[in-house]
Amino acid sequence: MIFDSAIRREFTQSASAISIALLAILVSTQLIRFLNEAAAGKVLPEAVLVLLGFASLQYLPIVLTLTLFIAVLFSLTRVYRDSEMFIWLISGQSLATWIKPVLHFALLFIIAIAILSFSLTPWASRMANEYRLQLSLKSELSQVVPGAFREVKRGERVFFVENVSEDSKKIGNVFVADTNENKVSVVVSKTGYQEIEGDNRFIVLENGRRYFVEPGQTDFKINEFERYKMITEDGHGKRKNTDHKRKPFIELLMDNSNAAKGEILWRFSVPLSAIFLVLWAIPLSRVNPRAGRSANLMIAVLIYAIYNNSITVFQAWVAQGKLPFYLAFLILHGVVFLIWSFLFLKQLQFKLRKPKNV
Repeated sequence: MIFDSAIRREFTQSASAISIALLAILVSTQLIRFLNEAAAGKVLPEAVLVLLGFASLQYLPIVLTLTLFIAVLFSLTRVYRDSEMFIWLISGQSLATWIKPVLHFALLFIIAIAILSFSLTPWASRMANEYRLQLSLKSELSQVVPGAFREVKRGERVFFVENVSEDSKKIGNVFVADTNENKVSVVVSKTGYQEIEGDNRFIVLENGRRYFVEPGQTDFKINEFERYKMITEDGHGKRKNTDHKRKPFIELLMDNSNAAKGEILWRFSVPLSAIFLVLWAIPLSRVNPRAGRSANLMIAVLIYAIYNNSITVFQAWVAQGKLPFYLAFLILHGVVFLIWSFLFLKQLQFKLRKPKNV
């Protein structure tokens, strides 16, 4: 009981210091990124803090996983460096005794990482995307200059707006000329506004007419309308690779596509990787303890990078249909478990040999 409380207290102290450092790095790097976008006019200044909050939620699983891994690794390295582990082993205790307190300490971290992975991170990604689209719409409407022509789609479509409301939501006396496959259509409308559906931006015109003209022909057609909707920006290409990352987990389970299976693999792998990494810290803590904490820190970051990149690679293979979901899951985490078992058994053999040399 005393042992468990003492080691959890040391884990907590290490985790507190490490989490503060990692969060400071995360917030500062993301803040610099959004400030650069604001300076370039890509993001409104008042949106920086909101986007910073969404970005922090998206990267929080990485911060928590690294915090857990490094905190346990540093604490156990200190136990080796101060020869407490050798006393522990010589007294007849097993290295396996450390698994219980380590997992007990890691439990809250793993639950938080799982909640973030399955729910909060996709939600933050969705909200950040929708918020950016709303900001883009607001920015685009505010940049409409009454009495000026504006080209989109490389000049295939030309807009003209005579007046804009004070809140930049309504536009009046709109002229749109559209050239497509040697055909020209001209739309005129008394009023209009813009709206967003998903990643697509539309302009909605009200109470107007549409003229169809073919170059070289004298006749033309006229259609009157009360409401006419046309797309001004197609976001399907941008959504193709990121849409599944924003979907709720229930929708992914109902989606039988390879892309959805790849995303499910990633969401399961994030909390599972936290479990394996914290268990890896037990045998890895004995790696050259006299070299100081910097050596173990480099090893921890390297192992995390390899593991995390492997998850990304296997996710891509599942999404591309190169590997079935269950086979990718077994290979990815099975290899990690086998390597950990080998290292752990090697440390257990060290425990058996050590008393003979004393």
